[in-house]
Amino acid sequence: MTKTKGTAARLAEALSTVLGIGVLPIRIRAWDKSEAGPDHAPLLVVRSRRALRRILWSPGQLGLGRAYVAGEVEVPEDIFATFAALSSAGKLAETGPGGSLKMRDRWSLLKTAARCGALGPEPAPPPEEARLGRSGGRHSRRRDAEAISHHYDVGNDFYRLVLGPSMVYSCAVWNDEEAGLDAAQEAKNDLICRKLGLRPGMRVLDVGCGWGSFALHAAQNYGADVVGVTLSAEQAALARKRAADVGLTERVEIRIQDYRAVDDGPFDAISSIGMSEHVGRDQMAGYVSHLHSMLRPGGRLLNHAIAWNAGPARHNPDTFIARYVFPDGELLNLSDMVAELESGSFEVLDVEALRRHYALTLRAWVRRVEERWDEAVALTSEGRARVWRLYMAASAVNFEAGKLGVNQVLVQRSGGTEPPLRRNEWI
Repeated sequence: MTKTKGTAARLAEALSTVLGIGVLPIRIRAWDKSEAGPDHAPLLVVRSRRALRRILWSPGQLGLGRAYVAGEVEVPEDIFATFAALSSAGKLAETGPGGSLKMRDRWSLLKTAARCGALGPEPAPPPEEARLGRSGGRHSRRRDAEAISHHYDVGNDFYRLVLGPSMVYSCAVWNDEEAGLDAAQEAKNDLICRKLGLRPGMRVLDVGCGWGSFALHAAQNYGADVVGVTLSAEQAALARKRAADVGLTERVEIRIQDYRAVDDGPFDAISSIGMSEHVGRDQMAGYVSHLHSMLRPGGRLLNHAIAWNAGPARHNPDTFIARYVFPDGELLNLSDMVAELESGSFEVLDVEALRRHYALTLRAWVRRVEERWDEAVALTSEGRARVWRLYMAASAVNFEAGKLGVNQVLVQRSGGTEPPLRRNEWI
């Protein structure tokens, strides 16, 4: 057992209070070089009193996340092990200013901050935090465009570093754990093409097309004519260039357009890959209805989306993910997503859970960031690189623990050709 005297012991006490546990399962190293906690436990380094001040003002994952983004907290070893230990030991309060701690716990936290010389005004959030308050109501077209820009318009070169040559920013499909990220992403794109039953000459709408990877795959390998829509100017520019580079500008059209503004249906098939998380629960019925109206009779829609598995889904704007990663993003439970699709007059053909696949994908992305850390920082900012490392590692742990899932739900509009008798057509 490491020594438990000095500043580190007080920090361990503060984190235990926030987590609501008795013994902290990690090792703390404080700015005065003191340490507390089990010798071989995952290490968390607290570099500055400002980190404790942030936790005092926002006692939960938001305060701790801000401290990490600002460089006041460091995870110098295995970030997955550190986050898993913290997650399994207690529940990081999903709170913002004011918190939801009991009064006696807040008083204890205040006394700890006083002993450590951390009292003072609330530090300004790191500049990487989203600020959408003046952009209109939640999920208005203007605000959705700004939310998408916050996350996706941070530099195509940065995303190429994180994602690799595939430029696919959603869960891959791994034939085995050694398949490799690029092969797994190609397998995912091909699986979706087969599920949609793509054939030469079919007209496909790709909602939230990203950098055009699925659109290019569908056009190159299945002869489809694809319209891809995105709200990200940087994504659209690169997607168009990629299409031009392989001679597919006649078959792949990329638009900067809100899905609600698409009015040139019908399409033979629609893919929505990692996009519906941005729609919002209250807008989901409209999303389903509009995509239904854009499909010809008998056309298929594949909705690929992350799901919240840890109890009733809810939106909390004061989580780290909401403030730094996906502002205004909302996750639905799988049952709610299926219910929305069925209520929108779709017939469910297939549901495939890919939870373990996303954990593998996220670990591959984190590995790329860590191996090329200096380059990642140079391409964006140290704070932004920290945001990506933290959120992807935390997400991987939550997928592995079953708190998050990701599912492909394949549905069909009635009429037209009957679906196959068995799934063998696309597996």
